[in-house]
Amino acid sequence: MELEVRHLRALCAIADTGSLHKAARRLGVSQPSLTTQLRRIEHSLGAELFSRQRSGCRPTPVGRAVLSRARPLVAEMGALVAEAKAAAARSRGPRLRIGSTASRALPGWLGRLRRRLPGTDISLHMDVSPNALLRMVAAGQLDVAFVHEVEGSPLTVPPGLAVRVLIEREPQFVSMARDHPAAAAAVVDLADLAGDRWIVDPTVDGEWEGVRRVLTAAGIDPQLLHGDYHTAAALIAVGEGVAPCQPTSDPRDDMAVRPLRGDPLAVRLLLVTGPDEAERNAGVYEDLEAAYRDAAEGSTAYRQWLRRNKSPLLPVPTPC
Repeated sequence: MELEVRHLRALCAIADTGSLHKAARRLGVSQPSLTTQLRRIEHSLGAELFSRQRSGCRPTPVGRAVLSRARPLVAEMGALVAEAKAAAARSRGPRLRIGSTASRALPGWLGRLRRRLPGTDISLHMDVSPNALLRMVAAGQLDVAFVHEVEGSPLTVPPGLAVRVLIEREPQFVSMARDHPAAAAAVVDLADLAGDRWIVDPTVDGEWEGVRRVLTAAGIDPQLLHGDYHTAAALIAVGEGVAPCQPTSDPRDDMAVRPLRGDPLAVRLLLVTGPDEAERNAGVYEDLEAAYRDAAEGSTAYRQWLRRNKSPLLPVPTPC
C-alpha cells in the first residue's frame, strides 16, 4: 500500500481531534471506514501510529515522527488546491464562500447578502465544529466564517485571521418537554433539572465540557446522553432528556424553551475572515448583525430576556 495525501490527511485529522469518531466526522466518512483505513496504514508501515485509550487516540513515538512529515505535506497540498480554486473562481466572477455553525440568523443573513451583492456566487458550508471552519478560512477554502465559542472553551484561531465579535455573551437556554414541571416557570433553575438526563453532542467543540462545567459548579451530577441535536429534539419532546439550545430557538407544540436563571451557560458569537478578506467583505458583518437582530426579535423568550437585561440589541423606542 502506497501512502497518498488522503491517508496523511486522515492521520492529521485523528491527531488533531484525538478521536476516531470526531476525525471521521471531519473527513465526512464513517468511523468504521476510518478505523479500517488506519489499520491498513499501520500495517503498511509496520508500526502502530496511535495508542487507543479511553480518553481518545494519542500518537505513538512512530506516529509523531510520521505526523511531523505529514503535516507540512498536507498543508502544502491544501494551499495548492486553494490557490488553484481561487484562480478558477476569479475567472468566473465574484464569489463569497461562507462557513457557519447552526444559527437562525442564517436565512436572513444570506437574503441580505444576495440583495447587497447581486451577481455574486454566494455559497454556504455548514459544520458543527467551529475550529474546523476556522481552519478552512485559514486554508483559503472559505472567505468568512460565523462561529460560536463556548464560554470557558476558547477556540484555536489560526494566525492571520481577522476576528470580529458579534455578541460577547449569548445566553444558552434549555429545551424540555412541554409537560415538564419546570416548563411552568418563565425562568428555570438548574436545580429543577437535576433529575433529568442532559443530551449533548460531543462533536460540537467545547459543548460537552461547557455543560459539564456548569452542572458541576451547581453541584449536579446528571446522566449524560451523547447524540446529535436532530435526534435530541424527538427525545426531548417525549421527556427522555433536556438539552442546551440557542435563545433564538422556536418552541414547538411538544417542546418548551426556557432561559436558565443566572445565565450560567453562554457562548460568544464571532465573524472570522481571512487576512485579505476583511476589507473586501466589509458589509458582511453589518448584514449579519442586522439578521441576528431580526432573529432575536422574532423569538418571544429571547426578546423578553433582552428586554429584562436592557440589551442594546433591541431598538430604542421612539418618543411620542
